[in-house]
Amino acid sequence: MPALVLLGAQWGDEGKGKATDLLGGSVDYVVRYQGGNNAGHTVVVGDQKYALHLLPSGILSPGCTPVIGNGVVVDPSVLFSELNGLNERGVDTSKLLISGNAHIITPYNVTVDKVTERFLGKRKIGTTGRGIGPTYADKINRVGIRVQDLYDESILTQKVEAALDVKNQMLTKLYNRRAIAVEQVVEELLGYADKLAPYVADTVLVLNQALDEDKVVLFEGGQGTLLDIDHGTYPFVTSSNPTAGGACTGAGVGPTKISRVIGILKAYTTRVGAGPFPTELFDEDGEALRRIGGERGVTTGRDRRCGWFDAVIARYATRVNGLTDFFLTKLDVLTGWEQIPVCVAYEIDGRRVEELPYSQTDFHHAKPVYEMLPGWNEDISRAKTFADLPKNAQAYVKALEEMSGAPISAIGVGPGRDETIEINSFI
Repeated sequence: MPALVLLGAQWGDEGKGKATDLLGGSVDYVVRYQGGNNAGHTVVVGDQKYALHLLPSGILSPGCTPVIGNGVVVDPSVLFSELNGLNERGVDTSKLLISGNAHIITPYNVTVDKVTERFLGKRKIGTTGRGIGPTYADKINRVGIRVQDLYDESILTQKVEAALDVKNQMLTKLYNRRAIAVEQVVEELLGYADKLAPYVADTVLVLNQALDEDKVVLFEGGQGTLLDIDHGTYPFVTSSNPTAGGACTGAGVGPTKISRVIGILKAYTTRVGAGPFPTELFDEDGEALRRIGGERGVTTGRDRRCGWFDAVIARYATRVNGLTDFFLTKLDVLTGWEQIPVCVAYEIDGRRVEELPYSQTDFHHAKPVYEMLPGWNEDISRAKTFADLPKNAQAYVKALEEMSGAPISAIGVGPGRDETIEINSFI
């Protein structure tokens, strides 16, 4: 039962698409298990660059079946826009499977997301405004719309009515917005039913049968560990569980079937949106990381906040996810620095703290304690083995591995599909 979970070990944007694509030729199924089109993966194949937001990265690998699991929230308009874009570029998307239990992002979810975020003002979370949070809220409040509901107009209408009973009161009386008509929403959602039908399946059954047949299944998380609703920097988090446990609930596969958990680490640190970020840089080094690393959100288009590598966060990710391996990405971006700072601990109110504080207040006040590591100037993009790397680059990788608590089994030395050093095979 070779089931692997691949997830972000920081605040997302670590390069999960590249890692998934590397494994895509060796796996039979790639499964998105949480999040929605608030996530983004960039995959470079030859001279072609693909920006994926909702679809699993495995959709670019011939022979691989991409799956959108029950834990994902699906905006049908975004889904078909993405599918059409890939089809126009000659990518076969016919094997895609979508769980009938996945929840639908409705037009009113998007409206609520945007107006509430604006209303928060200085207290805003920094959401993408794509309706993700309100859709998960509806799911928990048991007024959500699932993919399978599109095939029973009576049930769909009842559920939309129930959801809008409260939301229209809020929109009209609190936010001075127009009420949303039930009939209009139902008509729009029903318009997607026939187009979705070829993809809808009992994905829980499909995936468990595949594992029983010794097929290789890769579970791909969106966002990252520090954005997990339970284990992230709350409240500046996403609305789902990108951590390893989310793969079980978001795909319907038991934990005893997971054989390996791979964390994706960027060789430095970035995050998008509001919230604490101990190693964030506001100087020319931060601007250089942003420029050289192309640090702009795939989904949002926002510039990413940039900082040095944070080993405290990496150790936390190892612990929370039970990581067995790391995939270190964007090592090439650090070429050219004489010395590279690495955060090995925090200083909080005069105390040295080496593990992530559970208190939101303490983390907000954490100041990085740096250890300086020697840099390198050599171009590493053509390196094919670990021994090909400059000695200082090798030492940097080894230091990060020791500090983070799990072996670094692959290293990204450039954006291309072939610009990866594989130290230990993941499968």
